[in-house]
Amino acid sequence: MSEWSLRQWSLVGLGFCVLMMAVALVLEHVVGLEPCPLCVFQRVAVIAAGVVFAIAAMHGPEGRLAGAVYSIVAAIAVLAGAGLAMRHLWLQSLPADQVPSCGPGLDYMVDILPLSQVVSMVLTGSGECAEVGGRLLGLSLPGWTLIGFVVLLVVPIAMLTTLRRSSTGYRWNG
Repeated sequence: MSEWSLRQWSLVGLGFCVLMMAVALVLEHVVGLEPCPLCVFQRVAVIAAGVVFAIAAMHGPEGRLAGAVYSIVAAIAVLAGAGLAMRHLWLQSLPADQVPSCGPGLDYMVDILPLSQVVSMVLTGSGECAEVGGRLLGLSLPGWTLIGFVVLLVVPIAMLTTLRRSSTGYRWNG
């Protein structure tokens, strides 16, 4: 693994994003769990990371600048998703009397509100995001999603490490 190219790491990241989305879609369409607005935003983060990994895999960057850009942009998408999952877990941990009231559905908000207001309302949270739809091994779905994001973060870190170790790649000071 330490000798993997940026393309190989990108394919691993893309594969993990596909796996995360496949699990989300099975839970929605087979199990019947409807995603709340924070779940949808976490999916967007997975898709964004997947797109970056797909572009990096197709491009197969050999240069230090391109590799660093792909790694950093993918890490930003993954960290954003992890932050959303943590926010979701926090909402689920609130006592019942402190849970925000349920707001309008995401589709409705997107249709009538500006995007900045939709993002603000979703991040503020709603009662539907605080509901725990089920647990597996003691963790709710946002907990498992957070673990997925932490595992996925290994890929951009490995990409940066590959750049550092590469004789033609970027050398970090220190």
